[in-house]
Amino acid sequence: MIDLYTWATPNGRKASIMLEEVGLEYTTHQINISKGEQHEPDFLKISPNNRIPAIVDSDGPDGKPISVFETGAILIYLAEKTGSELLPRAGRERVATFEWLMWQMGGVGPMFGQAHHFLFNPSEVVPYGQKRYHDETKRLYMVMNDRRLNETEYLAGDFYSIADIAVYPWVSRHERHQVDLNEFPNVKRWFDTISAREAVQKGMAVPFAN
Repeated sequence: MIDLYTWATPNGRKASIMLEEVGLEYTTHQINISKGEQHEPDFLKISPNNRIPAIVDSDGPDGKPISVFETGAILIYLAEKTGSELLPRAGRERVATFEWLMWQMGGVGPMFGQAHHFLFNPSEVVPYGQKRYHDETKRLYMVMNDRRLNETEYLAGDFYSIADIAVYPWVSRHERHQVDLNEFPNVKRWFDTISAREAVQKGMAVPFAN
């Protein structure tokens, strides 16, 4: 059994989508970040960087419970635990999956997050911040659209992977960072394809669905 500590954010939904995709049973624990629950001592024991999501697997690699924080680590852990094809075991496909997963973690997450902060109901209008992060967000969409998804079905290649799971919840908030997907037809095709997956639909409804 997996215990998932999460909230309704793009990062949180990476983990719930992954759990749905690999078919593991899990229990959801809501960590309301608007109320500062991520700073509670019990949660910090699981996620020392006070960020959601985090998981606790009662059946870790050595048969003992293990906690895992950081979404990239969670996606890799769950893929390897289940032997999922969402993370190829070897070869160029595995390298490509890691490349685009790290691209999300180092680029999409931080930059889209800043675009949300400055553009979506900001407490203070900061034109420099708005332009800087909106421009970088659109550049990242261009990378996806013109340099990758113009020649592959998914980010890591012609197969759905943890890289797609990592990026999808952030793209689902494209309206918050003022991006029209019609400007990026390859991204829109990719987004619509993934949106149709039953596991994605279920994972995106967490934590409020259960």
